[in-house]
Amino acid sequence: MRQSAGGWIKCHRLPQRTLLIHAAETSAWTNVQVHMDQMLRHHGDIDAAPGLLDFAVNVCGSRPPAWLRERLIAELDGLGRYPCAAQDAAARAAVAARHGRDPAEVLVLGGVAEGFALLPALAPRSAVVVHPSFTEPEVALCRAGIAVRRVFTDAAHRLQPERIPAEADLVVLGNPTNPTSVLHPAGMVRALARPGRVLIVDEAFGDAVPGERESLAADRRIPGLLVFRSLTKTWALPGLRAGYALGAPDLLARLAAPRPPWPVGTLVLEAVRACSTPAAVAEAGAAAERTVRHREWMASQLADVPGVTVHQPAAAPFLLLRMPGGERVRTALVDAGIAVRRGGTFPGLSPDHLRVAVRPPEIATALVDALRAALP
Repeated sequence: MRQSAGGWIKCHRLPQRTLLIHAAETSAWTNVQVHMDQMLRHHGDIDAAPGLLDFAVNVCGSRPPAWLRERLIAELDGLGRYPCAAQDAAARAAVAARHGRDPAEVLVLGGVAEGFALLPALAPRSAVVVHPSFTEPEVALCRAGIAVRRVFTDAAHRLQPERIPAEADLVVLGNPTNPTSVLHPAGMVRALARPGRVLIVDEAFGDAVPGERESLAADRRIPGLLVFRSLTKTWALPGLRAGYALGAPDLLARLAAPRPPWPVGTLVLEAVRACSTPAAVAEAGAAAERTVRHREWMASQLADVPGVTVHQPAAAPFLLLRMPGGERVRTALVDAGIAVRRGGTFPGLSPDHLRVAVRPPEIATALVDALRAALP
């Protein structure tokens, strides 16, 4: 995998993990590939070692709410049977009702990460990933030997549509964006659609935005649009891997073509169904409002720490920080019992960037105090 000044990433298919390049360069380029692969596959759970106060993982709470646990427990006896078409249909119907769509426009996923892993099935000729952003789309495409062009946002991490080449037939971006917490205007994102182009919008944190403003989840008019949604964040379900894709049936069929039989389990289907009810949507909306209050408190307190710059405006349940000696500070925080997400593994960011999950003030105070101690 090689990056040029123009932002292109040259990806080599990796049968048996061997790079298809000149023999004299094999060892050096293998080392480059492995290093970049490790960088792009670094996620917050790696930073959140057991025993640390966790600001590295963007999950709300430590376990699902009681009512959701009860729904899942009630399905345990059904694990002796294969998931059936009726269960899948019920989950898709619940999601469709939530977003005002047809059940045929819903594909239940084993988490949004599965959706990204399926992207090579779309066989793009010219793929673009907008960065900084979640890195799994680039990993999946490059591992399939598909060339990826990185298109970067501006200095304020705002989307610059004119930077996306007209010939791109696959464009991937997040909204709100991980790790910058920027929420792009829906009209600007919508305008990226073109005939013959697939537009992937990662809305894994969409339900953490009050009113789900700027979401395209309910928009059925945009040709080539696929919206990915996650249950992991709001409902504390990272161990279950549950999410879904929204889009035209023919496009979903192309995406799903490589999947094996029974691609998602009974508990995933039940979780998707349960979290799409009107009551659950209302509960998620209330949680989003609380997140706003907690984020504003954290941003204010962190901005008062000498040396810390908090990227604003922020719309997601995390904040992007910048400070001198970011990696040294992160290590000092670990020594103080606190985990934060390193930022240097995101294309377009540096080791001086750290991402911190939004937590209530009674928990976030520990992070503020530890940063003050680490940045005298």
